[in-house]
Amino acid sequence: MSLYLDASVIIPVVVDERFTKAVGAFLVGWGDSLTVSDFAAAEVASALSRLVRMGVLDIAEAEQRLADFDVWRAGETDTAEMDAHDCRLANTYVRRFDLKLRAPDALHAAICRRLELQLATLERRLAAAARALGINVVVPTD
Repeated sequence: MSLYLDASVIIPVVVDERFTKAVGAFLVGWGDSLTVSDFAAAEVASALSRLVRMGVLDIAEAEQRLADFDVWRAGETDTAEMDAHDCRLANTYVRRFDLKLRAPDALHAAICRRLELQLATLERRLAAAARALGINVVVPTD
């Protein structure tokens, strides 16, 4: 089964942080295909922008990391195309208050549901909600 990566799993690949080794080892050991949506890619760019605003990275560093991500994504992953159904399903998910989902996480879950992909995330709340929705979940740090 293909593995869908949300931004929380991609960021440790792009920026050295506390989960970098665990996520890197997990992805190297994954035997099937990896999938990234355009939405997850936008979240990665947003996270790098945040690191620039915080002064953790300068613009040149962020641009290089984003370029490296784009090369990795093009060569190592499949693209999950989004459609209007994903937004409608995400809306349904966030209206389930018991799931405690934010809209971006609900959108990742909706993409996984529609394409029957397994979800890789470091977000505990998203992992719990996705499991409640019947989506297979992997947390690379477990």
